[in-house]
Amino acid sequence: MKTEAETRKELIDAKLHKAGWDVNNLTQVSKEFDIAVPLPDGVAEARTPYEGHQYSDYVLLGRDGKPLAVVEAKKSSKDAAIGREQAKQYCYNIQKQNDEKLPFCFYTNGLEIFFWDLENYPPRKVVGYPTRDDLERFLYIREHRKRLADELINTEIAGRDYQIRAIRSVMEGIEKKQRNFLLVMATGTGKTRTCIALIDALMRAGHAERVLFLVDRIALREQGLTAFKEHLPNEPRWPKLGEKLIAKDRRIYISTYPTMLNIIREEDNTLSPHFFDLIVIDESHRSIYNTYGEVLDYFKAITLGLTATPTDIIDHNTFKLFDCDNGLPTFAYTYEEAVNHIPPYLCNFQVMKIHTKFQEEGISKRTISLEDQKRLILEGKEVEEINFEGTELEKTVINKGTNALIVKEFMEESIKDSNGVLPGKTIFFCSSMSHARRIEQIFLIPCTLSIRGNWQKFWFRTIRGFMARVGYWISLQTTICRVLPSVSICWIPGLTLENWLILFLLSQSILTPSSGR
Repeated sequence: MKTEAETRKELIDAKLHKAGWDVNNLTQVSKEFDIAVPLPDGVAEARTPYEGHQYSDYVLLGRDGKPLAVVEAKKSSKDAAIGREQAKQYCYNIQKQNDEKLPFCFYTNGLEIFFWDLENYPPRKVVGYPTRDDLERFLYIREHRKRLADELINTEIAGRDYQIRAIRSVMEGIEKKQRNFLLVMATGTGKTRTCIALIDALMRAGHAERVLFLVDRIALREQGLTAFKEHLPNEPRWPKLGEKLIAKDRRIYISTYPTMLNIIREEDNTLSPHFFDLIVIDESHRSIYNTYGEVLDYFKAITLGLTATPTDIIDHNTFKLFDCDNGLPTFAYTYEEAVNHIPPYLCNFQVMKIHTKFQEEGISKRTISLEDQKRLILEGKEVEEINFEGTELEKTVINKGTNALIVKEFMEESIKDSNGVLPGKTIFFCSSMSHARRIEQIFLIPCTLSIRGNWQKFWFRTIRGFMARVGYWISLQTTICRVLPSVSICWIPGLTLENWLILFLLSQSILTPSSGR
């Protein structure tokens, strides 16, 4: 069991050193800081050397030599919360003594650290101490930030009524000292643009200097970089093209979860837990749980979640993650609202079911021709053991003909462009990554299809195939060409749906076995 002195020397000093504080440098850290306090009523002169004095374990000093924060230490066997009121009183008494603001205090037992931004936010547990730069940034923001109610929203970035209401909902929450927010907005309604407009307002109002935008795949990171470059071109961004190492001189950081997790896990990690003022979690219903939750445990900043499909299951509860009481997000704009708006922001969809003989009957000895049975026997296969249900398509059995038929039906039935021939922008959702590859291969070969009775020749050429795991899906960024003009039907992940002509779904859930083909 460590004494308080041992706790300070072995645990607290080491953690302060990791944050860049040299506890032996009197220009950075003052130990046993002497605080003058009034003598008790009726006492004119101190009766002991300690009467009329308090001694703070540590006071962290700014570059101007003035106190920035108090650290109150307790031995590791005690609850750190025992030092909470003591740390607060030290802060207020130093303020009276120096006639200057000192709003930041920490209390710790060496194992747990709590940060209290007095009169601003309640105490919160943190994994480490802020650097001197962090504390000076906190103080500057606290002293110079403007009222968010007076801040204008750039409607060139996000000007729709619901986008403005979403931004105002978060800004009002920040004014009320809330720290966690969740925006639930239907796919295609501009979550990213709404977020960028919010970040723009917070930066102009002096509430945030550094923002982390977290995504779960590289393609979404590239899309985010492009969006921030378009709408906030003067804000320096990380990473630049080819940049691998973290840089500390930017304002907007866009990263995948694995990249940021690797950065904070590095042995020589120098990125402070207090480096960011705002963290945005894109598609927050997906990857921020379990292992990647460590990123949010490390950085304790104002947090904003973006999603179209929040979840409330025990280990993936989006609402709980962002402190949304009773399953109510900070702001919600549903698919139905977007479709029913006049004029509509989104187009409604309709499901086209494609039925094949395989899906209805499956594959068994009864459905295999005698010729195929003989061929299978020559190959050493046991025909009697072949028995697949139609629902096992693309799970335990592959049927190339079914995939080709689906593509053919799509080409015949899809909503066409203004010329009435080529299909509109399209995304295929597949049951597995290998299934997605097989669908892609169908688009790579020349084929002749009957389009509403007119035979046309098409060449399908993949410009760029993008793979990602979300139940497994593939976005085929494809150009479909006739002999002369070409019409691009590229879809970039996250592109708004308002200009889509068709959303084509390909999964077992909507391919119901039936009679026919």
